[in-house]
Amino acid sequence: MPAAAVSFSPGPAAAAPVTAAADALDGVCAALQAYDGTRSIGYVVRSSAGYGFTSSAAAATPFRLEATQLSRYQLFDAGGAPAYQSVAGFILAGDKYGDRADYIVTVSGDRYRFTNTATGQIMGQFLWGLGAGGTSNTVALTAASGCYTPPDIDPGVSGTASPGVDGSGKLVGTIDPHAHITAGAAFGGRLHCGEAWAPGGVRDALAGCSSHASLNVGALFEGIIGGTDVVDSREDGWPTFGDWPQANSLLHEQSYYRSIERTWRSGERVLNALLVANRVICELFPYRDTSCDEMEQLRVQATYLYSMQDYIDAQHGGKGKGWFRIATTPAQVRSIAAQGKLAVLVGVENSEVFGCREIKDVAQCTRADIDAGLDELQALGVSGLYPVHKFDNAFGGTRFDSGVTGAAINVANLLSTGHWWTATSCTGPSDNEQPLVSDDFAELLKLGPLNLPAGAMLPVYPSGKICNTRGLTALGTYLIQQLISRGMIIHIDHMGVRTAQAVLDLADAARYPGVASVHSWSDPALVDRILARGGFVASYAFAAGDFLTEWRAHRALPHGGSITGYGFGSDVNGLGQQAPPRGTDPLTYPFTATNGTTVSKQVYGTRTFDLNTDGVAQYGLYADWTTDLIRQAGSDGPVLRQQLTNGAEAYTRMWEQALNRP
Repeated sequence: MPAAAVSFSPGPAAAAPVTAAADALDGVCAALQAYDGTRSIGYVVRSSAGYGFTSSAAAATPFRLEATQLSRYQLFDAGGAPAYQSVAGFILAGDKYGDRADYIVTVSGDRYRFTNTATGQIMGQFLWGLGAGGTSNTVALTAASGCYTPPDIDPGVSGTASPGVDGSGKLVGTIDPHAHITAGAAFGGRLHCGEAWAPGGVRDALAGCSSHASLNVGALFEGIIGGTDVVDSREDGWPTFGDWPQANSLLHEQSYYRSIERTWRSGERVLNALLVANRVICELFPYRDTSCDEMEQLRVQATYLYSMQDYIDAQHGGKGKGWFRIATTPAQVRSIAAQGKLAVLVGVENSEVFGCREIKDVAQCTRADIDAGLDELQALGVSGLYPVHKFDNAFGGTRFDSGVTGAAINVANLLSTGHWWTATSCTGPSDNEQPLVSDDFAELLKLGPLNLPAGAMLPVYPSGKICNTRGLTALGTYLIQQLISRGMIIHIDHMGVRTAQAVLDLADAARYPGVASVHSWSDPALVDRILARGGFVASYAFAAGDFLTEWRAHRALPHGGSITGYGFGSDVNGLGQQAPPRGTDPLTYPFTATNGTTVSKQVYGTRTFDLNTDGVAQYGLYADWTTDLIRQAGSDGPVLRQQLTNGAEAYTRMWEQALNRP
């Protein structure tokens, strides 16, 4: 069939033209009128497997523009098919998202140019239908009705929230200072199933993964660390979610952005997004898309986080207009809060930051590596980091895990450093009050061979309180001094007590308040030293009773009276279990959140979440958990509420003081 132009006949009541900026077209329902230069080709209409042209505006197929990134869109026709660029040249009706169903949109006069993201081909006329055109092709959009609405998740929050700052400019709202919302891009990109966001929307972000299905390697890994059922792992994902997310489904996405939005709309003001990496875990998992080098993992996740911000912007009218705002200074946090949005900080938690592992006590990095690494991290927006994580490294010794988990991490420490953890009996603050004994390794061996290095013998440790023999190294001292000089937050969780005490000695000598313990990984004596220094403290988001016990214990410390704001460290997506189902004395829905909004149960597809039966299965349930926590505090409820809603202010004020110390 020869190519033919169609005469344009707008009719007596032409629809209003769409003239929004290229990054502000999300959700637009429009008819597409294709042009070749000044000549109208016609309105796009669905035709068999693809699309043709008609002269009638009334006969045009309405298309929904759904943002995939800033100024990038899927085009859904009225039947819900995404228009995709075929290899044959025609644009056809597809059945799922992909790069060929993604278009970069730019403004061209009073029209737009649609360029396929995958091929670079410009939408226009190909033979007799819609397809690959040329540089003279543009598209006019006119408002339409009858568009397809793609599936989404409602946060389940209504009403007007109280302001993000009070009359004096102080932040009002909670803080989660320990979350791993970029885990979908961590550990090589395949260990974790699901994404916090995806260009193709919720159907892509929360799809199941064959690698995590019953008896596959992902299911086995998750069964080991979370206790999930490795035999019945259906991996149905969206929209039924038969077996995930759960409070213990630790290798599946628990912080989809609509869930984060729910908790923000319910009063969360600051979220510390920790980029996380572990080379050993990454190398143990057989599937990956990216390097296991820990610095490369951090770079990939930083890109993921900033792209997530752009994606949310694209859903809310364009660049800078979304509710999810990355903050690199305390002033930015205050400005974001004043706009009623969520301030997202960037932190780092990994064992080999800057490549600074140690092998048999020989550091694998230099001061120059530290300087260059800190420059790079700050350029990425990082404001704080964990100098030590799960393994001993070139900076100091780690704080031991216990039981079978400790045995597994000790094996990984051997693989990373060439030696087991070494410990001695100690009094006072300790790293692990439960002895690591051969029984734990025997339990670990039930899971399979450990593949230990030749000649390696299982370690034996003293009973009772023990401390890591390794303390802060000379290179570690240099790192801490540089963090202090840059005003970056030093997280002491995961440091062995000898390392942490030396770090706090340096902070005391420098009169530096920028120290924190935010997810229950520090001895109470060290927590008290943090409070005395003016640092920030939070507790892991345990079951409510455990959280309250620790909060009260912290308040009872010698310097506990200095606590003005408190946080909860969710560790979401961080291989740490979330709070279990509520149990007795259930939370009643809907409820009123701390910021005055009304919160109903959140629904993912066909699954409805309830704190009482699901626990914190996904991040949106922290809205429920926080409200229920305050309720369970009894007579302490008003004080707890005040400290939680002042948590964002307390952390930000500490950061300001760290930057502005004499």
